[in-house]
Amino acid sequence: MKFNWSAATLLLFVTAFVGCQRDSSSSMTKAPSASSPSVNGENFLLTAEPDGAENVIKVREAAQDGDEVIIVGRIGGGDNPWIEGRAAFSIVDGSLQACSDISGDQCKKPWDYCCETPKLPTSTALVKVVDDNGDLVKVDARELLEVKELSTVIVKGKANRDEAGNLTVLASGVYVKKK
Repeated sequence: MKFNWSAATLLLFVTAFVGCQRDSSSSMTKAPSASSPSVNGENFLLTAEPDGAENVIKVREAAQDGDEVIIVGRIGGGDNPWIEGRAAFSIVDGSLQACSDISGDQCKKPWDYCCETPKLPTSTALVKVVDDNGDLVKVDARELLEVKELSTVIVKGKANRDEAGNLTVLASGVYVKKK
């Protein structure tokens, strides 16, 4: 009997291909999808607008490390204002104009505030939504809070200053303003 190497090679290839297909569609546990966060965003969303919100510039100037703050701003300040996969984002003072606020501007990413670049260093703050233990929530803010670039948010939390004086707000609650 004569052995057919072509048939054996074809059989080996088909077996390997089918095996690979079966592995990729098997019922192995899959990571949660980005569209279904494992943390309930309602725990962090404020149902009423808090009183006493101050703009980003004022809070940056006045808040000391550990102070309770209520700060208002728009999500943006860079090409990508998000920390991917985490409940964190940058906000910009309402006195600055996003490119979309300028009549006739055709900017594709108006939330980067490219027309206001010189003012950004003193007009932005980082917001980190934290749990009861003070740990950063490990769900993307866009999913958790149903926000997007240029959403106006009022954030309640504690001021956290780094050595350079940058402001991070450790948020216990976020109110998303409706347009």
